[in-house]
Amino acid sequence: MTQKDVDAAVEALRELFPATPLQLNEHLSARYGASIYLKREDLTPVRSYKIRGAFNFLRKIVGDDTAGKTFVCASAGNHAQGFAFACRHFGVPGIVFMPVTTPQQKIEKTRIFGGEFITIRLFGDIFDQCYAAAREHVEAIGGYMVPPFDHEDIIEGQATVAAEIVEQLPDGVMPDLVIVPVGGGGLSAGVTGYLADRLRPEAFLFAEPAGAPSLRKSLEADKVVTLPKVDNFVDGAAVARIGDLNFAALRSFSADQVMIVPENAICVTITEMLNVEGVVLEPAGALSIAALDLIGRDKLEGKTVVAVVSGGNFDFERLPDVKERAMRYAGLKKYFILRLPQRPGALRDFLNLLGPDDDIARFEYLKKSARNFGSILIGIETRDRGNFADLLGRFEAAGLGYEDITENEILANLII
Repeated sequence: MTQKDVDAAVEALRELFPATPLQLNEHLSARYGASIYLKREDLTPVRSYKIRGAFNFLRKIVGDDTAGKTFVCASAGNHAQGFAFACRHFGVPGIVFMPVTTPQQKIEKTRIFGGEFITIRLFGDIFDQCYAAAREHVEAIGGYMVPPFDHEDIIEGQATVAAEIVEQLPDGVMPDLVIVPVGGGGLSAGVTGYLADRLRPEAFLFAEPAGAPSLRKSLEADKVVTLPKVDNFVDGAAVARIGDLNFAALRSFSADQVMIVPENAICVTITEMLNVEGVVLEPAGALSIAALDLIGRDKLEGKTVVAVVSGGNFDFERLPDVKERAMRYAGLKKYFILRLPQRPGALRDFLNLLGPDDDIARFEYLKKSARNFGSILIGIETRDRGNFADLLGRFEAAGLGYEDITENEILANLII
């Protein structure tokens, strides 16, 4: 990949859409005492950067030699939409393999973008199972596989993000820090490759979801590692194995440059950006912004930072779950199992322990644990996380038996 090749890809992309904006975000800049720029890849025609790589791949291969051939891709959603858009643009048939767990919103949008040129097949629970099925199918039909990240033309297409950033920054300004989200590694390989001659290696940070840290684990082992399992919550970045070409491009970076972002912290970012900025982000699209909080104001203050916002294909049916996760991570909501005596007035006595900002969000009688006591599941929301310390102090003083199950994954998954 050369700068000339990437610049040619940028010029070709202008057939489809103008450069996505690089916006100085006043809200985040004030919080961290820095100049925080967001590269808004959620504003492409398919609401993610994936259209870049898919288009670049197809523009280089579509021609007389591919007449009558079918193109195939596997995707958790965003690559599928970019692929579908590009297939319709070039007028070629495509088959999209998607995990069964893909949000319905992404499935429907893929159909819309591809129209009559696209067929969708759902297979497997995670991307890697889906990808294996797609590879078997493309070999069976003699078609062309359009990989989501592990190909030089895909990497070159994603590098156009960096080319646009260079053009859009104020004259004479280069970022002190560039934060790139990582799934399969195509975007991070492209961005770092294009900017390698302009920025020090230490200027790059990568953001991975805690449930799928394929780059971090691979850098620690100094070889590509396949994760035994992944958390699919950040569906756009839930990849068990980073691409081989992508890892080769990123191998020189330190594992310490990979920020591991908890899924619930990503939820805080999604809700905040929606409520404060009116920006709709999918979990993978919120990764780089969520990483800012992990880096901290002390290390960001006074710096120019570019955070790549990779996508905004958010299924609003997930919003209640996102809000729930966000409140728990922020310490504003907790769940308890209470052991209350079976006597008149016991519940009133408990309610009197609540503070003025405490609100009961869930109340469920579970069972009698003994003749004189019963177990109750209760969810409590508050306005300030510090209120819970006072509340638990009142629990202790009253001799109330309780267990905080907020962070108990087994119990929480069973009964919350």
